[in-house]
Amino acid sequence: MTSIHVAERVQRIKPSPSSTAADRANQLKREGRSIVSLVVGEPDFDTPAHVREAAARAMNAGATRYTALPGTVELRQAIADKLKRENGLTYALNEIIVTNGAKSAIYTAFAATLEPGDEVIVPAPYWVSYPDMALACDGKPVAVACSEEQGFKLTPAQLEAAITPRTRWLILNSPSNPTGATYSAGEYRALADVLARHPDVLVMTDDIYEHIRFEGGTAPHLLSAAPELRERTLAINGVSKTYAMTGFRIGWAAGPRELIRALDTLTSQSAGNSCSVSQAAAVEALNGSQDFVAQSLAVYRERRDAMASGINAIPGLSCRLPEGAFYLFVNCAGLIGQRTPEGKVLETDGDVVLYLLESVGVAVVAGTAYGLSPYFRLSIATSLDILADGLARIAKAVGDLA
Repeated sequence: MTSIHVAERVQRIKPSPSSTAADRANQLKREGRSIVSLVVGEPDFDTPAHVREAAARAMNAGATRYTALPGTVELRQAIADKLKRENGLTYALNEIIVTNGAKSAIYTAFAATLEPGDEVIVPAPYWVSYPDMALACDGKPVAVACSEEQGFKLTPAQLEAAITPRTRWLILNSPSNPTGATYSAGEYRALADVLARHPDVLVMTDDIYEHIRFEGGTAPHLLSAAPELRERTLAINGVSKTYAMTGFRIGWAAGPRELIRALDTLTSQSAGNSCSVSQAAAVEALNGSQDFVAQSLAVYRERRDAMASGINAIPGLSCRLPEGAFYLFVNCAGLIGQRTPEGKVLETDGDVVLYLLESVGVAVVAGTAYGLSPYFRLSIATSLDILADGLARIAKAVGDLA
């Protein structure tokens, strides 16, 4: 038998924990178990009709061939218009690249800029893929624990302490996955004052949840608060969460021309251009009616309020009310040390998550995957009926502990 050598860059990373949890939940469903999966961060709504119709029109018009590598002119113009209209940011078309989802933009940026040992500051809790994408590109993720008491947000003092001569990137995700924490303009300004002392540190803003914000309006942008950072900031976004277009795989990056040119070069030899039909659909999403955005936000808010209230009524569990995104990051410290009906002591949030899955069939993701324990993340991107079922099951499981 031939032995396949897997490169060290792959061996040093792990599969996405959220994908692994979803796969396990689906496996149990296939085995006949009744499972309530609160794992996947994906809107449960259909893509808006006018966006689907734009995709169909594009196919029928023959727009099924290669496009310009950085994206069609129409889509890059729509992105530039959106950035100007909603964020007050001005970008030329050659400062924008369309990618195969926002994740691809982040990975490609790391691949294009990181040398072995370069450090990437990742405030924790973080989206599960940030550290592994840095590792896959020979970088070193530097996780900075941001406690619940500080709103799960990075402080200027923490940022100053984390920066070293090897620091290459700082990632800021607002609203955040998994906590829903959102930076204010003032908090951005304070972080920018630290960055002013470290001009070689690049900044990546992951804005994918910007429209899913419960306090009104889109989330403030770092570059609105600190425009002087523009020439070293890469703004990442996409249509997946806002417009329920996860399967269309359209993201983008906007930034200084030199950096976008590097992404262009690497993409030309890797992924190539993004799907032509998806790009046409994304143009319609950005330029067309925005009614869906407000309608879906109202539903998410109702789900958030109901689920947070229910979780906080369960002894041993608690959660802050998220300001955005569609997750609850649940503090389960009160369950650590308790015993299951089978006599097992719950020692970690991983134990809690396994207990919920095996005892009552509720699938969530342990806080360890996001860099902060003891917590678990649950998604509210599903119906109120399913959430109520999951909540009742969690309450029963907790009630059975001793």
